[in-house]
Parts: sequence; C-alpha cells; structure tokens
Amino acid sequence: MTRRQELLLGLLGAAAAFGICEAVSRAGIVRRSYLPPASEVLVRAVRLAGDRAFLDGIGVTLRAWALGLGLACALAVPLGLLLGTVPVVEAATRAVLEFLRPLPSVALIPLVSLLLGSGARTEVTLIAYASLWPVLFNTVYGLGETDPLARDTLRVFGFGRLAVLLRADLPATAPFIAAGVRISAAVALILAVATEILSGFGQGLGIFIAQAQTGTDGTRDVLAGVVWAGALGLLINCVLVGAERRLFTWAREPRPEAARRPRRTASSPRPRPRLSSPRPQPQPGRDRP
Repeated sequence: MTRRQELLLGLLGAAAAFGICEAVSRAGIVRRSYLPPASEVLVRAVRLAGDRAFLDGIGVTLRAWALGLGLACALAVPLGLLLGTVPVVEAATRAVLEFLRPLPSVALIPLVSLLLGSGARTEVTLIAYASLWPVLFNTVYGLGETDPLARDTLRVFGFGRLAVLLRADLPATAPFIAAGVRISAAVALILAVATEILSGFGQGLGIFIAQAQTGTDGTRDVLAGVVWAGALGLLINCVLVGAERRLFTWAREPRPEAARRPRRTASSPRPRPRLSSPRPQPQPGRDRP
C-alpha cells in the first residue's frame, strides 16, 4: 500500500467518524448537551485559532511538553546504553525499574506538587517521568539487536569499548531510540494536558478544557479543546514519522538474505520430505561376511 492510499484511507475514516457523530447528534439519539453536532464542534475549534489567549495557552502546553520530553530523552538514552552494555548494572537495577515503571504518573501529582509546588516544574517533572520508560526500554532492546559481528570486527582492529559503543552500538540502536521517542511524545502530550486539567489553574490547553466545563456551551468547548489536543498529537506524530523515514532509510530496507529467500504461498507446493532408504536386513541361513 502506497502512502497516497494510506492518506486517502485515513481521510475516509475521519470523514466517516465525522458523519456518524453528526448523524447521531442531529437525529436526537444522544442529547446535544452530551454530544453536540460535530460541525458545531469543528466550527468552534476553528474559531479558537483566532483567540490570542487560547493560542498562548497552547504555547505553554507545548513548552512544557518539549521540556519534559527533552529531559526524558537526555536521561533515558545514556541510562539505556549503560544498562544494555553492563549486565551487572542491569541486574542490580532491574527490580527497581520494574517497580517504578507501572506507577501511573497521574497518581504522583499530589506527591510531586507537595515537593516541588504547583507550576511548570511539577508539570515538566511528571512529563519526564512518564516519557522516560519507552525511550529507556527501546534503547536497551536496540542494543540487544546489534549485530555481534560488527562489535567483534571493531575489537579485532583494536577499538576500545567506548569506540565500539559509538561506532557500532549507537548507530544500530538509533532507529529503536527514534521509535521510543515517538511513543514518548504522545505520552508527554497526554501528561501535559492531564496535569493542567487536574491542577485547575494557570495557563494551557488543559486549563482551557477544565474551565470550559462550567461555561454555557461547556460540552462544545470541551470537545473543541479535545480536537485541538488530537490535532497536535497527530501533527507531532506525522513530523516524527517523517523524520524517521528520512534519517533511517537504511533500517527499512530488507536484508539481502530475506530478499533472496523465496516466499512460500498457499498455492506453492510443499517440499516433499526425504525418505531414508531402509537398511538391508540379514537373511536367515546366510553367513554374514
């Protein structure tokens, strides 16, 4: 499937979802106070683009998102390289990491607010904590997939451990790190909006959604804010996917062994198993040589 076909199918899916929401609301299946028509929500979202205060809030949210994601990457990549190359450190910290990873970042908001106070520091800290894990474990997994022949070749030519890490391990792990960053970018945006909603004061997209609940057209404004959050997430994902395709084209190419290996289809005949010839049995009455 080509990129144009994927884009066309994506647009058709979005149009179908838009039409279903519009029809459900217009037909009265769901009350308009619960689900306004999709056209009204879309018009409200477009009008918000001309609101200077709303755009300033978007900038605040994106700033916290960028700081938290950058801090997570700055911590996760070196830590992942350390865990992936030093088995002793990985074994010593495995229990601690497995204990911290399942903890939901939203549940840590009261504790972090008590320690750091309410504000940008709390938001950035929670974003960095939630965004740390995908990059960290993707880095460790990428190191495990590095070709050992490349490492051994560099060691034979006299390269040290640091040179092997920079010349063989890090380039091979880079596509995995990029995939982890793309996942963490979505997690960071979720945490940025959720932290602002739960804090209830300040500035940002989450603050707009939280305050819109008490307005006259609260549901419409809330959904318009959600549309903006989804649009930002979609834009960020598209940018990161495009960057991956441009930077790591070599990682998408099939391996020569896989390219030369013939593919078996349902219509292709299966290879017949080789039958071993029976061993000759000695006949009774004859002397063995």
